Amino acid sequence: MRRAATFVIVALTLSCSMGTAVNVTRRSAAPTIATSIAPTAPTLAPPAPWGIATIDPTLRAELVGRDWHPGCPVPLANLRAVTVHYVGFDGSTHAGVVVLNQRVAADVLWVFHRLHRHRFQIRTIKLAGKWHPTRPSDYFDRGDVTSSFNCRPVTDGTSFSQHSYGWAIDINPIQNPYVRNDSTVLNEAALPYRNRSIDRPGMIHAGDIVTRSFARIGWGWGGDWITLKDYMHFSLTGR
Repeated sequence: MRRAATFVIVALTLSCSMGTAVNVTRRSAAPTIATSIAPTAPTLAPPAPWGIATIDPTLRAELVGRDWHPGCPVPLANLRAVTVHYVGFDGSTHAGVVVLNQRVAADVLWVFHRLHRHRFQIRTIKLAGKWHPTRPSDYFDRGDVTSSFNCRPVTDGTSFSQHSYGWAIDINPIQNPYVRNDSTVLNEAALPYRNRSIDRPGMIHAGDIVTRSFARIGWGWGGDWITLKDYMHFSLTGR
């Protein structure tokens, strides 16, 4: 064994003296450990799930005195909170709640599934604003809000609106104005949209995905009215 070890040492010595390269394996340096961690991107909460629910105490507190009051033609027990998704004008998906009569809740949920799938754009979905009998213009100047239930009289009238029963909905009121016989509109911001030959995001036209979807569930469209046009409006009764 001592002779073998001596031979190896002599061989190495001869190799070095003759200029022969000797491969030496070196242990790689220890990896550098980062001293700082890059901040993670914020996690966005997913939209609330689609669904139909009874009116919970929180929503009830919002509705009473605002959209519902004693004497309305439908009791709160017959209303449902329908959570839907929609594509906003920013191109992103949002969630909103439409309050509807339990009789039509499932049908309208189906319609919104179709609108979302076809990426029809909606500005925003919120509860309807408070109706002021002495200041109706305040209600109609509320902005571009898609809403459903609201216990109030019909526009320019005194009888209950179809919204009071929870089976009507207004979609994008600016892009789809209420146009009287004299061509006046309820909100001046909607004036450019009286021209229905244009096609801009959020506008509703005969035969499009919005009118076809509501027709499938048997609802009528205010854009088909003869004496005036209510392009935002869809209802179970067609009124």
